[in-house]
Amino acid sequence: MMRKPVPGLCPICGDRLFVTRLHCHRCATTIEGNFEPCRFCSLSPEHKAFLEVFVKCRGNIKEVEKELGISYPTVRNRLDGALAAMGFGSDGADDRVETAGRRKEVLDALSRGEISADDAVKLLRNLR
Repeated sequence: MMRKPVPGLCPICGDRLFVTRLHCHRCATTIEGNFEPCRFCSLSPEHKAFLEVFVKCRGNIKEVEKELGISYPTVRNRLDGALAAMGFGSDGADDRVETAGRRKEVLDALSRGEISADDAVKLLRNLR
């Protein structure tokens, strides 16, 4: 029997879905209630696909860059987006340290000739 993945988001309004009924095909037990799905269930397909690659690459951002053909700042932005979608926020101090680190990464990429000056300006403007 082919099983479909459990949708985590409402196809009509995009809000999170909740599980209200669980059933065991082996013993025919049915449990009804209001159950919260796991954090991964409510992710968009794009976030799930990114996290699959991230895990496959064992969290090595350089490998994720190669696998997806995207830059380091883009990998970080997608990871941050997936984490935020899962409800993992950060406090202001962490954000400031992270932003400083991202600025350095952009400037390092510029100095190595990996990105153009125009791209560096755009990336720096997009930082918080």
